[in-house]
Amino acid sequence: MRKRLVSLLACIFAVFAAAVAQDAVPQVIPALQSWKSKKGKLVMPQQGKIVVDPAASAELKNAADILADDLGEMFGFEYAVTEGKPSKNDIYITINDKDKEQGDECYRMTIDKQVKIAAPTATGAFWGTRTLLQMLYNQPDGLQKGETLDYPEYRDRGFMIDVGRKFFTLDYLKQITKVMAFYKMNLLQVHLNDNGFPEWFGNNWSQTYAAFRLESDKFPGLTAKDGSYTKAEFRDFQKEAMRYGITVVPEIDVPAHSLAFTHYNPQLAAEKKEYGMDHLDLYKKEVYQFLDTLFAEYVSGDDPVFVGPYVNIGTDEYDVKEGEQFRVFSNHYIDYISKFGKRPRIWGSLNMMKGKTQVDLTKCDVNAWNYGWMGTDTVLKQGGTAINLCDHHLYIVPGVHTYYHDFLDAKWLYETWKPNQMNNGNEWDKDNPNFLGVMFAIWNDRVGNGISQQDAHYRVMPAMQVVSERLWRGNNAANVTYDQFKALCETTPEAPGVNMLARVKGDVNVTAPGEVVKLDGKNVVETSVPAVGYPYSVEFEIYSSKEDQLCGNILFQDGHSKFITNWGGMGKFAFQRDGYENVFHAYSLPAETWVKVRIEGDHESTSLYINDKLVERLGIIEMDTYNARHDRIDHGWYYQTLVFPLQQMGDSLVGFKGQVRNVVCHGQK
Repeated sequence: MRKRLVSLLACIFAVFAAAVAQDAVPQVIPALQSWKSKKGKLVMPQQGKIVVDPAASAELKNAADILADDLGEMFGFEYAVTEGKPSKNDIYITINDKDKEQGDECYRMTIDKQVKIAAPTATGAFWGTRTLLQMLYNQPDGLQKGETLDYPEYRDRGFMIDVGRKFFTLDYLKQITKVMAFYKMNLLQVHLNDNGFPEWFGNNWSQTYAAFRLESDKFPGLTAKDGSYTKAEFRDFQKEAMRYGITVVPEIDVPAHSLAFTHYNPQLAAEKKEYGMDHLDLYKKEVYQFLDTLFAEYVSGDDPVFVGPYVNIGTDEYDVKEGEQFRVFSNHYIDYISKFGKRPRIWGSLNMMKGKTQVDLTKCDVNAWNYGWMGTDTVLKQGGTAINLCDHHLYIVPGVHTYYHDFLDAKWLYETWKPNQMNNGNEWDKDNPNFLGVMFAIWNDRVGNGISQQDAHYRVMPAMQVVSERLWRGNNAANVTYDQFKALCETTPEAPGVNMLARVKGDVNVTAPGEVVKLDGKNVVETSVPAVGYPYSVEFEIYSSKEDQLCGNILFQDGHSKFITNWGGMGKFAFQRDGYENVFHAYSLPAETWVKVRIEGDHESTSLYINDKLVERLGIIEMDTYNARHDRIDHGWYYQTLVFPLQQMGDSLVGFKGQVRNVVCHGQK
């Protein structure tokens, strides 16, 4: 009887231990594929070593160096990178083939007397360092001892950004690669040219916005004036992205979406004007000469501007009446890019662009974006390699409420979506070796709709987290509910040293209580809070001198935005960012009077309170336009939002003149 009781107690203990072990699974994004818990915790010292296996030091030094920098950035740790054998509390990184059957990106991390990361490649080892950083952040009292063998479900885990219709700074591209790396995404497609829709520009193609974002020596004047990248900085950006495990896929989109090129040289536009001026002429030798020269400018030479193995050549949404010649055009540029040793990537369009000319899909990779134009399963059946970029599921179009997504449906993606499906319900074998993976995209269709770079990022970030989860871990909803996952997303940093959401926790005194800051129009006061993101409120008391009534002056600013007093010499508050200016017209600030001001902001509006009373809310403005091509009214929306800048008070040239006190920001809960 006693033996049975002991046995029963042992079983109960085993079940309890298993439950505890499950609860102790480290919470990271994306979730681990496996975890075996051990007793105890490993507390990492403030000062320590990252030890690299001498046999693989050349391969692993990059990962070790980045990890050392990130430990300092996130935790204030000081870790030296060395070679040799590990000791207690060290971080040891090595290469071995023990787990190579799980692919090039797998890694095994063992946490015991030290942390050991072993992987078949340097890429896998680097992903292990990303997991370690998240573990340290989420386990401040010490790392749970145990072991994980971790690896991705899909090879290509990507994000496409449309910089053609909205310029994103080079700094943003650099920061987003770090974010992607932190969440183990590995492919960034940069859509370098595009144009707006003519109905929003008086139905006049010549007035419609268009941009090509790269410096060009061959075609001076082609590069956009309102934002571009030099060849040297774009090349360096791609090389730096590689250090973080990110492959950049540059895209020049032709023969449609090409208004930037026809603005530069109208002779390149299709003769059939009903196609639209953004269509290149598929029959003119001048078009081929222009594009051959343009592509060669970036893919030729010993150190080409397009650094990585892939170049996307577009081939998207041309007029369907030209299917045959479109296929001829596609073949030409698939072969042309291949001659330079690059792997072409195209948008899937061949189902709609019908013709007798065969396009060999084995020579390129296909972004299968729409089942009607060409679904992923169609590509696979033809022996091609495919990336699922299903528009219905994976397209963000900021500020547009009538099609696609303003925000991706993160809950549905987490709980229900399958990466091997398109919106018609069609599924294919996810283990097909030619199915490379998935990308999501942000398209900036509505040029001039007030959406800022920060607004766009506010939409990208939750999509990045949920897509990375599903592409690396797979469906984990049975173990972690969506609400639990969402809570983890909201507390996990964007990346080491990255806070583009401008998260500020709780209430922060930007100035000491009661301290009066005097601004004379030329002096600048730096603060400890660069900016505060959605949702927020910022309070301050302001005393404007009579001299400040002469012109609009800067009160607060950072690298993105300016908050202005006395706009237009009328005492109005206003703010500027990304080339947009928004004004609070309902209130004028008096001179030589202390006034309490509060600004509240979220991703849809910015509100002004004076002495605790709401004076004006700048919200979403509805806009209508006549679409001559389709004889209809189209709807649009303009956003008046502000991530509040706090980095500096005043300006060295046109600063506010007066006094400010009791500046307080209230950030996220």
